[in-house]
Amino acid sequence: MVHGEIWASIRVETLFVGTHIVGVDGKGRASVPAPFRVALRGAELVYVWPSFRGPYLEAADQAYLDAMRQALAARGAFDTARADLDYAIFAEARALACDETGRVTLDGALRAHACLEGKAAFGGVGDRFEVWDPVRFENRKAEARDNARRNAGALALQGVAP
Repeated sequence: MVHGEIWASIRVETLFVGTHIVGVDGKGRASVPAPFRVALRGAELVYVWPSFRGPYLEAADQAYLDAMRQALAARGAFDTARADLDYAIFAEARALACDETGRVTLDGALRAHACLEGKAAFGGVGDRFEVWDPVRFENRKAEARDNARRNAGALALQGVAP
């Protein structure tokens, strides 16, 4: 899979883990969870974009986007998969500044894409984090556990200990 190859080549040192439910006020302000702010290592900006994989947001630091840009650049300027990901990620991303309390403002288009109304689930997924409607995120985690259980044997054959 072309996209899988691109993702496999991305290496960053930031680690986002855990699930945190936060409020989203009427102006779209939500607090980035404290452990995620620590993982961002004092970065002034967090980059957020609507996921092309589903109704949620993806977010990361500058290092992740730099690694993504380098991985895509290695594919060449005329690679179709690269162009699609350039549009789906970079053209859609917003650089959001955290205020003094760690809040960012998610604009209406971002909130609409992720179906965010009143609450948001921030979920760490390693080198980036995602922002979901809390109910949808619980459903996604349950689906992922089921898939992981079914795929554990195949991963073990590849040297990945589940």
